[in-house]
Amino acid sequence: MYAIIETGGKQYRVETGTLVQVESLPGEVGATVELDQVRLVHGEKGLEIGQPLVKGASVKGEIIAQDRTRSITIFKKQRRKNYRRTNGHRQGFTKLRITGIETV
Repeated sequence: MYAIIETGGKQYRVETGTLVQVESLPGEVGATVELDQVRLVHGEKGLEIGQPLVKGASVKGEIIAQDRTRSITIFKKQRRKNYRRTNGHRQGFTKLRITGIETV
């Protein structure tokens, strides 16, 4: 059984037991989260496609880590204008272990 969920403006294909790195979600490590933006579910009943969401479907997960990605460097320059700016950014993420997929 698998599902396609949407969180943080991105879509992920998840199964029970998989680890998924998504955009930051509120919650402490060890807490459970319920994701109800389910776009598609494939299970014993066959394929259920939402329009846009599958009614009554949800995916439960456990927060494994709250962390930040590696640093990236943003460099802006305009030639011959003595303009240079250097910036850095680290995006936060939440690592989830999917514990269950529920449908009605």
